[in-house]
Amino acid sequence: MDYQLNTRLNGNVAMTYRYHESAQLQRDKTLYKFIWVQSGTLTVEVDHIPMRLSKDEIITLTPLHHLEVKEVDGEYLTFVFNSNFYCIYGHDNEVSCNGFLFFGSSKVMRLTLSAEQSSNLHDIVRIFRQESAIHDNLQEEMLRIVLKRFIITCTRIARCKFGVGQENEKSFDIIRQFYVLVDQNFKEKKQVQDYADILCRSPKTLSNLFASCGLPSPLRVIHERIEAEAMRLLLYTRKSAKEISAILGFEDLAAFSRFFKKMTGESVSDYRKRGEREELPTVAE
Repeated sequence: MDYQLNTRLNGNVAMTYRYHESAQLQRDKTLYKFIWVQSGTLTVEVDHIPMRLSKDEIITLTPLHHLEVKEVDGEYLTFVFNSNFYCIYGHDNEVSCNGFLFFGSSKVMRLTLSAEQSSNLHDIVRIFRQESAIHDNLQEEMLRIVLKRFIITCTRIARCKFGVGQENEKSFDIIRQFYVLVDQNFKEKKQVQDYADILCRSPKTLSNLFASCGLPSPLRVIHERIEAEAMRLLLYTRKSAKEISAILGFEDLAAFSRFFKKMTGESVSDYRKRGEREELPTVAE
């Protein structure tokens, strides 16, 4: 562990180059994560989906995502924090990353850094390491400020990727709100109209906004969020398909089975069995 701080109010922030060797961090299911490959490659599985990351690629993960490091062939930095240390919901006006950098669905934000962007983040990491060595009553707040700067910088990089500028910033905020609302209500609300009513927009307006940013349609976002939760429940719990169907708000098991087959191309039982067969041990460096 390079650095970790646990506050009196159960806040947690950590920065490490050895996440795959830290059982403590891997067990903690409250952490938001930045995974940044700084040299070579890194192979991970996120919710059982393999990803191979190269130098200067970053992914952002929520506490909902299940992360396994499979192969380390280089150096990578993991920057993690929980909501007690810095709440992205409560401070959305400061960092504007909720529903954007951190999706609740299986969609993972993946960024490729330019040389300048990489240099900027390296500077922030250096400041974090400097501040972590100063043990006084100001340390916690200074580390929170540095973390916020790291989040904002990544948010700006992601905005650039999706073509979000000053002229369409307000429109993009509606998209972020949509993602947050879906995260909060997908078990009960499954139609675009449900969310359009909350946002005081028409379904067509929402569809046009998503299309202008090259994003999946609003209905697809809802379906992918349900699909992701179904996969997690099938892979990481022992709940029956019938129980999962009820949790996700389907009228019966048959409706859930049809939805899952349409989204994944597999039956519920085949998917669960395949996940069990493919379970492999983590590979360390």
